[in-house]
Order: sequence, then C-alpha cells, then structure tokens
Amino acid sequence: MDYKQLFDQIHKKRSFLCVGLDSDIEKIPQFLRQNIHPILDFNKAIIDATAPYTVAYKLNTAFYEVLGYEGWIQLQSTINYISFTYPDILIIIDSKRGDIGNTCNQYAKAFFEVMDVDAVTVNPYMGKDSVEPFLKYKDKWTIILALTSNNSSEDLQTLHLEENGLLVFDHILSLATNEWGATPENSMFVVGATHAETLEFIRDIVPDHFLLIPGIGTQGGSLEDVAKYGITRKCGLIVNNSRGIIFASNEKDFPKVAREKAEEMQKKMEIILQKYGII
Repeated sequence: MDYKQLFDQIHKKRSFLCVGLDSDIEKIPQFLRQNIHPILDFNKAIIDATAPYTVAYKLNTAFYEVLGYEGWIQLQSTINYISFTYPDILIIIDSKRGDIGNTCNQYAKAFFEVMDVDAVTVNPYMGKDSVEPFLKYKDKWTIILALTSNNSSEDLQTLHLEENGLLVFDHILSLATNEWGATPENSMFVVGATHAETLEFIRDIVPDHFLLIPGIGTQGGSLEDVAKYGITRKCGLIVNNSRGIIFASNEKDFPKVAREKAEEMQKKMEIILQKYGII
C-alpha cells in the first residue's frame, strides 16, 4: 500500500483509526479459550466488527510469540485473513526490531516477503544498520520509533545531545530523513499521544510523514490535541487504539461492543477531518 492508497482509505472511511490486535490470551473472553485457535477466532470477530471504521490493524508480535509455534500460526492466519477479506486495510507488524544489517535483512525479508505485511515497527537504537534494510522495500512502510508514549521514554528519548543540542528523538528524526533515506512514501514515525504538544516541533522536521500515534484512551492521550498539533493536509496521522476497543467487553457481545467503540472513534475522527478541511 502506497501513500496515495493510504490517504484514499482515510478519505473514504473518514477515519484514521488503527485497531491494535494486542490479543492477550489472558484477556480474551473465557468462552473462546477452549477453541483450537482462540486468538485467531477472537481476531476474526474483532476484525469483522471494526473493519468499516479502521484503516489499519496493528499486531504486536509479543502476544503471539508467547504462545510459541501455535502463536505464530495464529499470527500468520490473522494476517492472511485481513489480506484476503479486507485487502485495502494496512497491516502493521509491531515488533520493534533492531539489529545489525545482516540480521535486519532477515527480519525485513521475514515480515515483508514471507509474512507479506505492509509495515513494520523498528527500533533505531543501533543506527542506520537497523533501519536501512527495511527501507529498501517498495510500497512497504518502515515505522521508526521516535518519541514513545510510555512514562520511561524520558530515560533516553528526551535527553539533550552535547554535540548539537538536539533531543535524542529529534536527532533520530533528522538522521532518518536526511541520511538514512526515510521519505514520506516509505516510512512513518511512532510518536505517543501523551506528547501531543511536541508534535508541533516534530512537524518542523517531518512535515509530510505519517505518524503512528499510540497512547489514546487508556494511556490518557487526547485525540483532539494530537490533531491540533500533528495533522497535515493529507491527515498524516494513524491513531492506534488497542485495549479500549478489543477488550471493551469480555462477554459474548464483545464484537458488538468493539464495533461501537470503533465507530465512536471514527465519528470523532470524521469531525476532525472536516474541521481541518481534509474531507
């Protein structure tokens, strides 16, 4: 999926919602846990319920890896289900991979070729070697961690660098766009909703990139503030909500409740898109 196709979906659905399939086996409804593929059955129900309102699904591999071989089967099966049933929806693997170039070549091949997803989150801590192997794939998205929504992000990401006075996350943005080849067509950046006001300064460095925004809802981020400081003429935002949608109910009505929560967010996003003249 390229930049234009992604924006077309935002415009068509009047939404920039990403539903996070952080499908924790301990949190899915009890009645599903006896199934042969409980996570897959849960995911399919959530996907069918929320697909009209979302432009992306984000699968955090931790919740699948913890189940071993069976988890990987359900992860790939979920990817296949989205690809076949809803081919216009962006599929993001949230794995935050980061290693030397030779290893990242294999990670990139695994996710972009073997699993055939649209986007992968990567950790740039090891520098260009961690990012460049992913960027070489045409019509795929490398999503680079910049300023995350967790409280301890300040341990490293907001430190000042003595060399140039930039904050670490500012330096990452500059390196990625000026030296590593991260363009608006092949990359996004992760910026937490809990840092909404910082988006204004981030846009000075990356005015046209899409930003993947976690932290709305249970982590306290404000959708309206994110839009105020971070929206662009092409929207430029993919806002993720995981627990607030997929675990809104743990009863048999969970798909219905998830649909209602997703629709509620979509309606708010539609108002924002109209407010800023994007639709």
